[in-house]
Amino acid sequence: MFTGIVEELGRVRALDHGTDGRDAVLTIDATHTTQDVRHGASIAVDGVCLTVTTLDDDGSFTADVMPQTLRLTTLGTLRAGDPVNLERAVPAGGRLDGHIVQGHVDGTATLTSRRPGPRWDELTFDLPTHLHRYVAPQGSIALAGVSLTVTHVTDTGFGVALIPTTLAATTLGTLRPGDHVNVEVDVLAKYVERMLTLGER
Repeated sequence: MFTGIVEELGRVRALDHGTDGRDAVLTIDATHTTQDVRHGASIAVDGVCLTVTTLDDDGSFTADVMPQTLRLTTLGTLRAGDPVNLERAVPAGGRLDGHIVQGHVDGTATLTSRRPGPRWDELTFDLPTHLHRYVAPQGSIALAGVSLTVTHVTDTGFGVALIPTTLAATTLGTLRPGDHVNVEVDVLAKYVERMLTLGER
């Protein structure tokens, strides 16, 4: 489990696709995030929970990326040198400073507009239709692994406001209209819907 509080901006060293192109091996350069992790540990990369398969002395690590992950997320479009948001799994007894984030990405959202404010930016995203029902004003959402509060909901998506720390410390600070980001809606909303659906049977 994660909190959506990004610990470090890593850099993609390589994304090597398998022989059939369906899966891939992702290599990330990091320094802080890998200090106390081991083989088999979980690290969220742009909001996607990945398992560390190798760990080098220089701080870099590799992770396997399965076909479904490549299909549902932005990881398949990464190139060498791209920045990525990194977060280690939260330890038992650790602070839950963001919200409950599983690293199980539900799809991608598209940035449609960006309005700079005096100290923050207001961003509006379009969301796939099947995810729209899980988003509520003042609710939680994770974008590229960053825990955010929904400021408003539109007919096709939602808006968020990014404070200076988020703008400086995550990849959201450089997003441009048309860019895609991984989105994970609040898991509690999905469970509530599931229970209500089962209760109707």
